[in-house]
Formats: sequence, structure tokens, C-alpha cells
Amino acid sequence: MSIIVDQLTKVYGAQKALDAISFEASKGKITGFLGPNGAGKSTTMKIATGYIGHTSGSVLVDGVDVGREPLKVKRITGYLPEHNPLYLDMYVKEYLRFVASAYGLKETPKKVSDMIEMCGLEREQHKKIRALSKGYRQRVGLAQSLIHDPSVLILDEPTSGLDPNQLVEIRKVIKEASKDKTVILSTHIMQEVEALCDKVVIINKGKIVADDEVSNLKSLKSEVISYTVAFEEEINISLFEEASLQIEKLDRNSYRISSKADARKVIMKIVGDQELPLINITKEEQSLEGVFQELTKGK
Repeated sequence: MSIIVDQLTKVYGAQKALDAISFEASKGKITGFLGPNGAGKSTTMKIATGYIGHTSGSVLVDGVDVGREPLKVKRITGYLPEHNPLYLDMYVKEYLRFVASAYGLKETPKKVSDMIEMCGLEREQHKKIRALSKGYRQRVGLAQSLIHDPSVLILDEPTSGLDPNQLVEIRKVIKEASKDKTVILSTHIMQEVEALCDKVVIINKGKIVADDEVSNLKSLKSEVISYTVAFEEEINISLFEEASLQIEKLDRNSYRISSKADARKVIMKIVGDQELPLINITKEEQSLEGVFQELTKGK
């Protein structure tokens, strides 16, 4: 089971939304699909699920060509769109029964009951969807995407609107589902990516700018190297600015000092020459958010 995107291109009039992008998502792993607003994430997901066509290239979902057999792809894919399209006047349990019948599932009552339990909807199952909070509507959307036990799961902002406790619960559901499925997950929350994803694909202006495991991306060499430096008392920051170092005050006696090159020796020379009361100096680790910003800024 996998999703293979090969030279996928989508053109709207004069605008090229996707420019020959290629990547792969494999079974048993959660692939984070990241990018700024308008980068092409939702367009890619809609093509991969057979909801819109593409201009050129191909998408194979579990070996099935989306362009040639979109209905077959929909049968094996669970999809939660960014704007969760629910029937608001239906009751939760009623809606899930409807979805199960649309897929022609057997043992519908058991399937519905399993999804209600898995997605934490026991107390809400007899309410109209209209009466639910945004977080619980997301749970209903996740339940409908899982009810037919798809081999592929595509989730566009699945944790949008959830409170911290709900986040933990939904993460568990997604993590459990990923054990025997191919999962692509789009989100703007970097903590979510680090908590859930095994690899990350970053798209910007219709082009793939990164495709690697989370740990590898975090170890990418940054254009800027930063240190957190603590002193026993406040210091004169101009001493470091005169050495062409960027310095930012973090709290009363703590500072972030940055440079495009390793500045530890320069910092220590200033500390020694000026007899500054240094407590410690720590090199800051590159964050996934920092990598994302560097790969997508100004491009």
C-alpha cells in the first residue's frame, strides 16, 4: 500500500497550482504534507482522492491510477477535507449509518458503534451535528473517513479546532490507524508534525522543496547559527553588535546571539576581553518550524 505522486501538474487557466511534483507515502508511516497557504496542499489531496482532475503526471493510490479509476480509489481511501462537509441536520449516529450504507458495508451497526467509540463520540451520538462544537464535528469527519476501513487515509487539517485534551485523543486514533494504512496528514501545527509524522514533504508555490524524515530535516544546516547565552547581570549588547553579530534579549540576563557562521570563538573572545560574567552558552537546536520557514520564505 502506498501513494505515488509522479510529475503531477495542475493548471488553472494561466496559474500553475502544481508544477511537476513527485513524492511517495508508504504503509505504516504518517507523511506530513506541509506548506504555506496557497502552496498546493489541498489541490494535491483533492487530486489524490479523485475529487478533481489533474493536467498531467499521475497519482497511484495502492496501485490504482486515480486518473483512470477515480471511483475505485474512493472505495479504498478515507478522506477528511479541510472544510469538513457534514450534513448538519442529521444526528451523529444517523450520519455514520448513512456513510456506511453509501459504502455498502456489512454489519453496519457494529461499524458505526466501533467508530463512535474510537473517535470518542459516545456522549454526542444522539445529537444533531449542527449542535456539535467544531472539535466534535472534526471527530465525526474522522469517523466517516475511517468507517470503511480504507487502506489509505488522507487528512487535511484533521486537528483543527480541537482543545489540548482532544488533540491527545485524536492523535492516538490517527497513530493507531496508521499501523496498517498509508496516511498523509496536512497541518500548520509543527508540534503536531513532530508528535505524529515519520516523514515530511514540504511544498511551496506548487513545487516540492523538501522530502525527508523528520529527524533528517531538523538536522539540516541552517543559514543562521544561534546560541543562548546567559550572564550574571545585564550586559552592553553593542559589544556584540559591533562584531556583526545579531543579538536579541530573551529575559533580564539571557540573550540569543546569532550569525551566519559559527560565532562561538567570537563570543568567547568578547566575553574574555570585556571580562563579562558568563554563566553558560548553549547552541540552539534547529527546529522543524525553523526549517519550514527557511525553505518557504521569499521563494
